[in-house]
Amino acid sequence: MAGLRGSGLLIPDGIGVVVAARLLGLCRMRRVPGAELMPALCALAARKGYRVFLYGASEEVNARAAAKLERRYGLQLAGRQHGFVPDPEMPELVRRINACEAQLLFVGLGSPRQELWMERHLSMLQSVRVCQGVGGTFDVLAGQVRRAPSLFRRIHLEWLYRLLSQPKRLIRQTALPRFAYQVTRVWILSRLGILHAR
Repeated sequence: MAGLRGSGLLIPDGIGVVVAARLLGLCRMRRVPGAELMPALCALAARKGYRVFLYGASEEVNARAAAKLERRYGLQLAGRQHGFVPDPEMPELVRRINACEAQLLFVGLGSPRQELWMERHLSMLQSVRVCQGVGGTFDVLAGQVRRAPSLFRRIHLEWLYRLLSQPKRLIRQTALPRFAYQVTRVWILSRLGILHAR
């Protein structure tokens, strides 16, 4: 997605990206799960008085996630909106985000929908300084979905736990072998001197 290339910061949420970057000699990085980064940013926002807007998930999940963030961090949300906004109503959502002068915007629409939304609308958001795609983090905060036990997280198999506990994700996971194939292909070609990974 071209929009990701224009981002100020790309956050490696999945272990596959981390492994690929290391294998291809691009850079050393560590995984930063959205389910950990978003609460840390909310804690910072509460301390600094930054205004936060939540966009995504169902109304119930969004409301429960918002309540948890307010309770846990003393965060005063500038606003929130479930993720089922029809396209004709999108200008009104942008207007609301601008009107409440949100500085941090968390978009939980799932990938690639959230990245496409950010690419299309971020330039219209006047006060937003940080916009993070958080995938299913609202579901985790709301207690709808459990994060993997710490053992799975430590050995970088959170994706496997999620797949086993949510079999409907299997269709989405078909992208993983394609990604692994492309990374392996680039690695082999770069080793043969046919292609430069950088």
